[in-house]
Amino acid sequence: MAKTSIRMSAEERRESVIRASMIEFAERGYNGATTASIAHRVGVSQPYLFRLFPSKRALFEAAARRCMADIMAAFMAASDGLTGQEAREAMGGAYLELITDRSRLLMQLQMYVSTAAAEAIGDAEVGEAVRALWTELWDAVAERASMTPEQATDFFAQGVLINAMIAMGFPPEHRLWQGFKFEDDC
Repeated sequence: MAKTSIRMSAEERRESVIRASMIEFAERGYNGATTASIAHRVGVSQPYLFRLFPSKRALFEAAARRCMADIMAAFMAASDGLTGQEAREAMGGAYLELITDRSRLLMQLQMYVSTAAAEAIGDAEVGEAVRALWTELWDAVAERASMTPEQATDFFAQGVLINAMIAMGFPPEHRLWQGFKFEDDC
């Protein structure tokens, strides 16, 4: 019996490449991930991969954009129709749920590390892209929840601390989790 394969459109294939890139960069970092490993994960050739994305940096930036877009979408969906304190709590809860995807957590951490590493060798473009994504997320969240700059700082500081705690393997029942709340007095 002949094996049939489902033909993907270029956009579907591009989406597959972005998802695979997120996993590879999350697991191996910018310097450790290779375009060969990404192409293999997707089941395409490297030349085809480079038709979709002109460089490894373009792949990394697409993966970073997707990671941040997923977070933005989760925040906006959770806080739809809410403002102020209710919006902050809803977004905080959505983040705790979203970040259980270890690849997304590791991708965020790799965004920080890769930015620093790239800039250390004189490549500012990765850092500029990641900072622009963070600024966009920060502004959208602060606006949605009517946050003051101090409240936005507290909200995102808690998110980064949550990232660190999950990365270190602190279980949800650990006493250090007890202080988390996404309220005005955080």
